[in-house]
Amino acid sequence: EKEEERVLVSEQSWRPCPEARRRLRGCLEQVKRQLFRVGEDWYFLFMLGVLMATISFMMDILASRLYEAHRWLYQEVGDILVLKYLSWTMYPMALAAFSTGFSQSITPHSGGSGIPELKTILTGVVLEDYLAIQNFGAKVVGLTCTLACGSTVFLGKVGPFVHLSAMAAVYLGKMRTSVTREYENKFKQNEMLVAAQAVGVATVFGAPISGVLFSIEVMSSHFAVRDYWRGFFAATCGAFMFRLLAVFNNDQGKAGWAGCAPSSSLPPPVAFLGYPPQKPCTRSFTPLPETIAAVFKSDLRMDFPFDFLETFFFVILGAVCGLMGCAYLFCQRWLLAAVRENRLTAKLLATDKPIYTVLVVLLIASITFPPGLGQLMASRLTMKEYLTSLFDNRTWGTLVPNTSSMADPPGVDPLGLWQEWCHPSATIFGTLAFFLLMKFWMLILATTLPLPAGYFMPIFIYGAAIGRLLGEAVALLFPRGLRLEGDPCPIIPGGYALAGAAAFSGSVTHAISTALLVCEATGHLSHVLPVVLAVLVANAITQKHQPSFYDGTIIVKKLPYLPRIRSRHMASYEVVVEEFMERQVVTLAKTGGFEEVLVALDASTDAEYPVVESTGSPTLVGTVSRAQLVAFLQSHEHPQAPQGEKLATVGTLGDNCTIEPIMLQLSPWTSLHQAHHLFELLKLQRIFVTRFGELVGAVSRVEVRGGEQGGRQG
Repeated sequence: EKEEERVLVSEQSWRPCPEARRRLRGCLEQVKRQLFRVGEDWYFLFMLGVLMATISFMMDILASRLYEAHRWLYQEVGDILVLKYLSWTMYPMALAAFSTGFSQSITPHSGGSGIPELKTILTGVVLEDYLAIQNFGAKVVGLTCTLACGSTVFLGKVGPFVHLSAMAAVYLGKMRTSVTREYENKFKQNEMLVAAQAVGVATVFGAPISGVLFSIEVMSSHFAVRDYWRGFFAATCGAFMFRLLAVFNNDQGKAGWAGCAPSSSLPPPVAFLGYPPQKPCTRSFTPLPETIAAVFKSDLRMDFPFDFLETFFFVILGAVCGLMGCAYLFCQRWLLAAVRENRLTAKLLATDKPIYTVLVVLLIASITFPPGLGQLMASRLTMKEYLTSLFDNRTWGTLVPNTSSMADPPGVDPLGLWQEWCHPSATIFGTLAFFLLMKFWMLILATTLPLPAGYFMPIFIYGAAIGRLLGEAVALLFPRGLRLEGDPCPIIPGGYALAGAAAFSGSVTHAISTALLVCEATGHLSHVLPVVLAVLVANAITQKHQPSFYDGTIIVKKLPYLPRIRSRHMASYEVVVEEFMERQVVTLAKTGGFEEVLVALDASTDAEYPVVESTGSPTLVGTVSRAQLVAFLQSHEHPQAPQGEKLATVGTLGDNCTIEPIMLQLSPWTSLHQAHHLFELLKLQRIFVTRFGELVGAVSRVEVRGGEQGGRQG
């Protein structure tokens, strides 16, 4: 011992300034104690919000630069049609192929949005490698390339960014345990994951309030109120940082027209398609201040946004979005399953995923080629330009397109984006209808691509197009508005686009908070009442007939997730546990020995086994883990025993193993809804069923899902 002490002293003595280092270490410990007096959660949640906002902003900048390079290449090739086609198709094909190949080469779990897997993880199921740090890098690079494909592939980043936020939260949680020198706690990890959900949405739209609410609706079956402040604090930090970076980058502080467009950019007053002539704006050009603004700018009228009688048309819009949402969810789930079951596509997805991606992107890019069918779908617009044009406060039917500016790139004149929807051989209604028809199946086909991508923004834009089409139709039918007396109050189709975006995206995701999300993202709360009304109607239709987009993906991927009971028929309340429980349960007697334990381990692969009082008395005593049973066998095995000799039976299960008491049991007469509620609330994997204390069966998630199907059939 003296020799070891001498060695340790000699190892420490060569380091310079031991006294200064000891004082510095003490000062750092004192600073850490003072900082963590208010709680270390605040600091790590702030770090999470700022980190994800920075990554989101840098990803947008890089994707925008890559897309601008594609637009520049398309313009520079001249009027040679073959070169235009090659530049339009090859660029997104290369980016999508690289996104698929790079992400899949690092980890196969980086494809898709990640929300279905994260929902499964939050229910208590352990999915290996889905939250690993190497998946983070693969998803960031792959998602950036996916976004750089632009509106050609028509994919977003909301879902992957929620997944990225969850992975960052797990990594920060490990940093927290190393800093605070505490043991890793699953409850703390779950709290960070709950906050990460809100951060993922807030740093995409810059909407902290709706980000928290949307994450709760989409991700959680039950939500602990104690985690509410964590989500709001992290989401607010992330959204504020995201908007602040835009100001520093001079993206939201550019000079512009205060209120409306200059009079020189608008056509003279005309009477077109029965509309009353609109007077050109004569407001002057004033530089807007460099301040935080909405992500999707719009200039809807605030003094009289909508007439009371228009609520009828908003209800119709909600019903249309609900029916379209049902059709979309059914077709998407069917195609996703068909691609996985088809021999050719299944082989490509198993061995050559980049080839499958290239073929799908080639088909989509060929259809959206601007000189071809793309000219009827405004295919030259980016995802953000799509929303900016659809949220336009002007009625397109009253405007006359400027033929001299239609050949310019879309980004030259933001006020002229609406002209991308104009075509000499079709009206505004024809181009919007053709856009909805083609994008319906193209959106569904794009969800089968094995690359990191989000699917919320495409359905958000699709819903805005539905609302714009209905709004333009209402404006055509009622040129002076719905007022019979008094001053005319024209219909604002942009308000219908807001309601359509919220209603369709809300119906597909089974969320109500999209009504607030669209108001936060655009900065307009004047249409909140009709928007909420349309969202409620759309959700009432879709939730009755189809599972949500993410639940449908979970069903197709066969993830161990417990979906909610959609049937509210009285017959489902009459289903009890006794009807669907597992009756053949491998049990162990408390007095059992080596042979009984060996037989039980060979009979099943359960993680824990129920222990009863004795073979003749099935009274449930507790449970014992499989690891303890293996240790019990190892401690009682005698390799030196002769081959014909009986195995040793020294010691019993009750004497050598720790039997854990059971805190929760089910009765055979427990209803299906009660059992389902317990599984969701407590994140259980298996519960034993007893009658008067005697074990009669067990219920796992598999049996609960079977009971739900039986309840729906009943």
